Amino acid sequence: MSIRNIAIIAHVDHGKTTLVDALLQQGGAFSEHEAIEELVMDSNDQEKERGITIYAKNTSIMYKDCKINIVDTPGHADFGSEVERILRTVDSVLLVVDAQEGPMPQTKFVLKKSLELGLKPIVIINKIDKPAARPSKVIDMVFDLFAALGATNEQLDFPHLFTIARKGIAKKELDDDSKDLGPLFDMIMEKVPEAAQNFDAPFRMQPSSLGYDNYLGRMAIGRVYEGKAKTGQSVFVKTPDGETRKGKISKILEHLGLHQIEGQEAVAGDIVTIAGLPNIYVGETITTDENAPPLPAIKIDPPTISMVFMVNNSPFTGKEGKLVTTRHIKARLDKEKETNVGLHIENVPNSDSYKVSGRGELHLSVLIESMRREGFELQVSRPEVIVREEDGKKLEPMEQAIIDVPEEFNGTVIDMMSKRKGEMLDMKTEEGHTRFEFKIPTRGLLGMRGDFIIETRGEGILTHSFIAYEKHKGEIPGRTHGSMISMTDGVAIAFALWNLQERGRMFITPQTKVYSGMIVGESAKNEDLVVNPSKEKKLSNVRASGSDEAINLVPVQPMTLEQALEYIDDDELVEVTPISIRLRKKALNENERRRSSKK
Repeated sequence: MSIRNIAIIAHVDHGKTTLVDALLQQGGAFSEHEAIEELVMDSNDQEKERGITIYAKNTSIMYKDCKINIVDTPGHADFGSEVERILRTVDSVLLVVDAQEGPMPQTKFVLKKSLELGLKPIVIINKIDKPAARPSKVIDMVFDLFAALGATNEQLDFPHLFTIARKGIAKKELDDDSKDLGPLFDMIMEKVPEAAQNFDAPFRMQPSSLGYDNYLGRMAIGRVYEGKAKTGQSVFVKTPDGETRKGKISKILEHLGLHQIEGQEAVAGDIVTIAGLPNIYVGETITTDENAPPLPAIKIDPPTISMVFMVNNSPFTGKEGKLVTTRHIKARLDKEKETNVGLHIENVPNSDSYKVSGRGELHLSVLIESMRREGFELQVSRPEVIVREEDGKKLEPMEQAIIDVPEEFNGTVIDMMSKRKGEMLDMKTEEGHTRFEFKIPTRGLLGMRGDFIIETRGEGILTHSFIAYEKHKGEIPGRTHGSMISMTDGVAIAFALWNLQERGRMFITPQTKVYSGMIVGESAKNEDLVVNPSKEKKLSNVRASGSDEAINLVPVQPMTLEQALEYIDDDELVEVTPISIRLRKKALNENERRRSSKK
């Protein structure tokens, strides 16, 4: 049986997972009695809610006596390290590009990695039914991107198709009459090379990602490069450093459609899951021959952002969550390390806190959101950029940022980015809309999204992707507004909030329980205000003009976890529980204490 291995790569929301849905449906992955959902590969709760792919997933279909292994990859830059590893397991990629938006930051990132590995992508121009679609123009933009990334002549001569993924239609030419994905299946069979199947060599496999099962423990997911191995067979695990340890395969799992089925044998060219090796890690080599050389190491990009996770010590601790101790948090972080290889976790000296480092705010917020849904209570600090030192010079992570805004906001965007040390690389205006490309320090983007949405009146789109570490760019101004901090414990009163909303933006609604040190709003000034959100209206039996005014409160949009992490300053924390997300000061300073005691 011949095998073809492909990965589907794209920028977030360009239709990658929808295309996998259509491939599975038309490739016979669903039985007649099975209900077909949308975005079936996004099986995680957060993936369904956020509408993005977070974890790479394997599936396969049978087409004309050929097994096609398909890997659906994340589209967000924070999960880019997953994509890099997956690309090592496949022989070609389907690069999906939106017919209106064209190449975006993550498109550039994943395409660069694919070209460096020598893969020849098949370009899919998706969403050609959009009113503002410009498929022919986007093909030219993709070609320019290939050229800019140093593609070879063979790679520049890429095959392409036009698709409407949600309708399951693919066309070779825009005016073709097509009713299914037949042209795409045919192109995969024609352009994707068959996986090499050398059965005579010793078994060699390299995990590209890890799985975890409560019964089977840690599992290695990866491609078999050579040979065969059976369940129960003894193997050797070789590290890139040259160390060797023994192990035994307890189970081999294969993917067929949406199901994992138990197999008896792992064969060259296939992508399988192997259980029975408790200490296996990404990039190690599993082999049946002790003398076989290890496969080339897989490089995992280092983290760029860190946060401190700590026990919740607020006055409300333990009221909403079940798992509140340091022991619980440590055990959960250790479990996460089993499969999340892009994460670094270390103890903070002389404290019960843990420094957790990842590829971006979203990477870490997905972990925090998972923990709160499992019943954890914890506090987290403001995200900090990881600065390196090389040859005595400070280096910091830089990002490529692409911004799409109506033309009227051009000046606003340029001003915002220049204040944050952004360097404009490109600017194009078409039909009243401008696309900017900037290079900006990751520090400059932290906390910017909220201001960006306000300044562009919700019409701006900002996407970014890590490029590389470069020379430190110097000081960047921080938040320009202070916080409103509660001076009392109690319950927020509508009358008090009505008076306070003149002095800034409120984060809470009436009847919200508050405590001393809790942040209840954003001050209009650049300094913190200590306020009393529980102050009630003084009642008297004397009526006067204006004393019975109607209380009109400005509607409050509850903060999401990402918004809270972006908002807080260095001396503030986000308190996360299964029910609530609160902001608080680490401690009131002396001046604020004095002011609150006078009041």
